[in-house]
Amino acid sequence: MNEQPRAKPKFLPARRLTLLGSVAGLAIAVVAAGPASHINLPFTSAPAIAAEAAAQPSGFADLVAKVKPAVVSVRVKLNEASTASDQKALPFQPGSPLEKFFRQFGMPGAGDGQKPRMVTGEGSGFFISPDGYAVTNYHVVDHSSSVQVTTDDGKMYDAKVIGSDEKTDLALIKVDGASFPYVKFADREPRIGDWVVAVGNPFGLGGTVTAGIVSARGRDIGAGPYDDFIQIDAPINKGNSGGPAFDVDGNVIGVNTAIFSPSGGSVGIGFDIPAETAKTVVAQLKEKGHVTRGWLGVQIQPVTGDIAESLGMKNPEGALVSEPQPDSPAAKAGVKSGDVITSLNGAPVKDAHDLARKVGAMAPGTGANLGVLRNGEQKAMTVTLGQLPEQKEAKAGAGANEERGADVPRLGLTLAPAGDVAGAASKGVVVTSVEPNGRAAEHGFQTGDVILDVAGKTVSKPSEVRDTLAQLRKEGKRAVLMRVKTADATRFVAVPLG
Repeated sequence: MNEQPRAKPKFLPARRLTLLGSVAGLAIAVVAAGPASHINLPFTSAPAIAAEAAAQPSGFADLVAKVKPAVVSVRVKLNEASTASDQKALPFQPGSPLEKFFRQFGMPGAGDGQKPRMVTGEGSGFFISPDGYAVTNYHVVDHSSSVQVTTDDGKMYDAKVIGSDEKTDLALIKVDGASFPYVKFADREPRIGDWVVAVGNPFGLGGTVTAGIVSARGRDIGAGPYDDFIQIDAPINKGNSGGPAFDVDGNVIGVNTAIFSPSGGSVGIGFDIPAETAKTVVAQLKEKGHVTRGWLGVQIQPVTGDIAESLGMKNPEGALVSEPQPDSPAAKAGVKSGDVITSLNGAPVKDAHDLARKVGAMAPGTGANLGVLRNGEQKAMTVTLGQLPEQKEAKAGAGANEERGADVPRLGLTLAPAGDVAGAASKGVVVTSVEPNGRAAEHGFQTGDVILDVAGKTVSKPSEVRDTLAQLRKEGKRAVLMRVKTADATRFVAVPLG
């Protein structure tokens, strides 16, 4: 190997160092060639430099010393039957990317294919009061037979689960004992670009601190009907579940709950439950051990561009009502199929998911003012929210009965009769939602598409689609040919049956 000779450095015959200032303890100098050369540069006053330096933290050591004692490691023992049922608790198909995406860490035994056995799992948590109340994730303590926490000074305590909420993945636990150091939830929402410090128990390494920034807000990752995650790039890994993310003032801005990771380790994409959501849920868990939510009682779907145009709307915003459920608060208030809910209590409704999240955050019995677009005219309606029934969610694209909003899970589709959806004509069945990683999505299906024929048979109800697919599988068919009407054209699509 021939090594290139090193270039000889050039030396100036004389140098003058002009000190510009000190920022964050670093001296900045400019080299001027020749004894008489001068450089004209803007001058910053010493007080201004000192103020700027004071505004920039030189590190997070003081912050960590303040908050770290309130963070605990959470270790759980799971019931023998829980290992087999963990997979059923997940909202995604076994082995799907979303299953790995959500519950990526702190979910022991999920989908490992092993026989039921006694297992242990580890996560994180943090005290929110001196009397031992601590917050962690639902999926950390779910199915637990015992919960034990280890504080920053190495002491171990038994804990009991006060309450948990699967829909937001939050749980409240209680430790009996002496006065504990604790932290508070932030009163303001973080801004994109704000510093964030995460503390937790990654891979069982308790008391680990990582730092980064807030990368995004309002993320919907398909984990539940009330997704509103803060995205951060502070490295979090398996075992960080339930741990806090702090702002520079030492307040909790979010609870670490999920990561996106093809490799299983941190790639700088983590998701936190916002402090505002956590405060509301934790208060209810402490008071009554469970969460009650407002219920409007409508099947809703996104307003696509095609639907917006057909309704004479300038922008595809709001939540399209496919069908109000019988005897629901919405039906009693006069909400009809084809209405577009554009505002709630004066606040604009961005989309169907936004409406579901806002209604779910309200208490049952609360009065709400709806802004509704009907036949091109705005109407105001008043509704008294009911209580969300068990196993029902105010979920965009989710149905309440067999024929409206029916799921076709193996294809990853939710369907509704075309006649019940404004702007979708009267023939076929409308795709009201598409699972992002399902077979249908892989073959180009989108919300708003209309399925006209399945295997050469005209369909008008979701049950007819399901029955035809079931018969084809029984006959050993490997794919089904569908005629689909999209915003642009009508086309045939072959979809594997699996």
